[in-house]
Order: sequence, then C-alpha cells, then structure tokens
Amino acid sequence: MIKNLLTLPKQYQLQTKNVEVTDDTSLPVTVVGTGSPVLILHAYGMDAREFLPFILPLTRKYRFYLPHFRGFGEAKDIPLTQFDFVRQYADDLNIIINHICDSHKIEALPVAAISMGAQVMWAYFEKYGTSKVSRYLNIDQNPAIHNQANWQGGLFGARQQEVFDIFHEVIDRTLPYADVDSFTHLPFALKRRATDVERLFSLLSVNRTRSKAFIQVMTYKNDPKLALYDHSIWHHKMQCLQAYLKLPYDFRGAMDKVAIPVVNLIGGRSKLYDSKWQQKVTQMLPNASEIILPKAGHAIPLDEPIKFYKVLKGFFGEEL
Repeated sequence: MIKNLLTLPKQYQLQTKNVEVTDDTSLPVTVVGTGSPVLILHAYGMDAREFLPFILPLTRKYRFYLPHFRGFGEAKDIPLTQFDFVRQYADDLNIIINHICDSHKIEALPVAAISMGAQVMWAYFEKYGTSKVSRYLNIDQNPAIHNQANWQGGLFGARQQEVFDIFHEVIDRTLPYADVDSFTHLPFALKRRATDVERLFSLLSVNRTRSKAFIQVMTYKNDPKLALYDHSIWHHKMQCLQAYLKLPYDFRGAMDKVAIPVVNLIGGRSKLYDSKWQQKVTQMLPNASEIILPKAGHAIPLDEPIKFYKVLKGFFGEEL
C-alpha cells in the first residue's frame, strides 16, 4: 500500500533516454509525459529539467523530450569536439529529432527553444531544413549574434561592444588555466571575477525586480563558499563564450526557407535582444506571428512564469 502511494502517476515519471549521436557519443534526453511527442531546447548554462514546472501540467496530453546539450545538465561531462559548438549541437539535434520521429512513426513534431537552444534551431534550419519540424516557438533569440552595418539586432544590442569587452577580459584571464580541471584550483581573485561576470549576465537576462533579487540570492557566494565552490561546467561555458565572440554566427540566410508556422515569443524589456529587432525577425519569416510580453526580459520563464506556461500550452495545443 505504501509503495502504491509513493508511486507517481505514469505521466509524471521521468525517464532518461540515451541517444547515440555523432562521434559515438550518447546524449541524455529527459522524457516525461504520455501523449503526443514535442521537443523543448534549453538555454546556455541551463539544465533541461528546469522546464519541468511549466510542462508537468501538460504531461497527460504531451510527451516532452528535453535533450541535454553537451556540457550542460545531465550531459555536463560530455565534451565538445568542435569549436563551433552551435553547429555541433545542431548535428546532435538532427539525430535526436530523427530518433523521436522514427520512434513515434511521425513525419514531424513541434519544437520550442529558448535563447541558445533557439540559436541551435536557426543552425539546424540552415543545414537540415524544416521537414521534421511541424511548427516552431522561438523564445527571445535573434538569428545573428554580432551587430553589423545592416543589422543592429545582435546580442546586447547597443551595449554589445561594452559587454563583449568584459567577456574577452574574463576569457583572457582564464586561458592560462585551460588545463585546470577543477574550478576550486583557480586563483581566488579569478574565481570571484568569473562568478561576478556570470551574475552580470544573469541580471542582464531579467527585468522584474523579484527576478533580480532571486538571482542575487542564488548566485552570490561569500569568500568561504567561493573557495570551495565546485563549478563543474565553468570550462565548458568559457568554450562556448569564446565561440560566440569569435565566430560570425549569422543564420539570416536561412530564414526565408523557414516556411513552417513560427511563433516569435519576445520579452518586451529584453536587454539581450532588442524587442524592435526581434519584431523585424517576425516580419522576415514567411509564416510567423509574435507574442510580446511587455514586462519580461530575456529570461521569460523567470520573469513571467504564468504567462510563459500559457504560451507553451497554447503553442502545443494549436498543433496537436
């Protein structure tokens, strides 16, 4: 009797599927739910399971696939083998999408992706097209990272050079320690600087006062805690950041080929991707609509959790 009381209903039971991708790597994919298959892609530094509070109410109707990108979440010990991590993630994703479609005997499935995960989707569309994706929810992400003469909608907008200079400084300071496996072995001053810059990035990602307070509390570490802090993904985050700064990520050339229905979810107060330039992306796509949450920053699930849930529910519900 006690065992039955403690057993979760089937739709709430988490599974981890390992999918063989490129270079004989097995990537973990968290799976939950009992209905029609859908796919959600996580952001930089995020664990795919952080979507669970938003999707558990929907698991009776949908079966959610949450891949963990190399270096993050359950895949934190799986290294990158290419400097161009976005396109390597896109190659991994292509195999995962094919695996899901084959397993369920379907031609295509709906995909939602936020921030870095959405950047991976632009790379996926560029190389693999849209035949396996029935509709797409793009969450606060533009297709081109760097500002250019004809494009000022890149990461951090008008503040891009200022923030990129900070990132360059931290990367330059960590390069001599590239072979150091443990964050605890870095000089204390470098650990403090690296975690301060991470906090800056997180604070730029939100708009709401409560979100900023939450980040301050969750990310600050006093000196004793920082001295022992085992930041297991710090090296991987630096690798990804280097690629963002050096590679000319620009997937605008693929946009006119993305003719599937696209919903562009925009944080009206996003400091990472200016909302006006995100609206230009909606106009550039052949079959797109947009939803603007006027008080949300880039991290929409944190700033507007209830509205984000409603958008997810509506997006998947319209298709399935």
